Amino acid sequence: MLELRNVSKHFPGVAAVDNVSFTARAGEITGYLGPNGSGKSTTMKMITGLMEPSSGKILFDGQPIGRDLLGFKRRMGYVPEEPHLYPHLTGLEYLVMVGQLRGLSTKPAAECIDGMLRLFSLHSDRHVPISSYSKGMRQKILLSAALLHNPDLILLDEPFSGLDVGTGLVLRSLIQELASRGKVVLFSSHELETVERVSSRVVILHRGKVVADDSIENLRNLMAVPTLEGIFSQLAVEQDTAAITREIADLIRA
Repeated sequence: MLELRNVSKHFPGVAAVDNVSFTARAGEITGYLGPNGSGKSTTMKMITGLMEPSSGKILFDGQPIGRDLLGFKRRMGYVPEEPHLYPHLTGLEYLVMVGQLRGLSTKPAAECIDGMLRLFSLHSDRHVPISSYSKGMRQKILLSAALLHNPDLILLDEPFSGLDVGTGLVLRSLIQELASRGKVVLFSSHELETVERVSSRVVILHRGKVVADDSIENLRNLMAVPTLEGIFSQLAVEQDTAAITREIADLIRA
């Protein structure tokens, strides 16, 4: 179980994350939502240990992650919002490097890498430098690297970015399968329909604060809104979308 207790992150003049508390449980998929700048990626970076909270606690299986950060990272798989890969390496070389850095046994790692490349339709491009890969291909490499060591905690920050429809469907099903096998899955996405279909519960941020933390069904009933998009619009979108779209259409017509 992943637990955040009153976690905040302050930058000069800005509270990027403000007293955030929620729990992501094993066997569940927790969707983490919010507008751009709401603090989602900052939260993810704190959970991974890339950034320290200004205050509050982050625990995994009841233990503060900072007590044994290296041990915690061994149990975590992370797909960041922005891909940071070594472009001069091939896809195969990159995954082999990740396996070595994680201390995985050579033969099982090689078999897993080969299987990942085949299942993500990258096998024919395994010897091609990553610099030549499309955004979707790079995303598949990041996903493979995050899952290679069979992590207990899976953090996905915009994992569907750049993926084609077929791979997106595979990933959606994969997230559900991993949760059913007892993984803790926390993922952030702008694709609200996908979040609605796969999430056990959602946490919605607005201006760094949690404005909702419940199952989608309970939120629908509580707010009398039939879709997650409607819930999100009421809780975390301040602009009048219809008015803005009319103004844009009027502007280009003029």
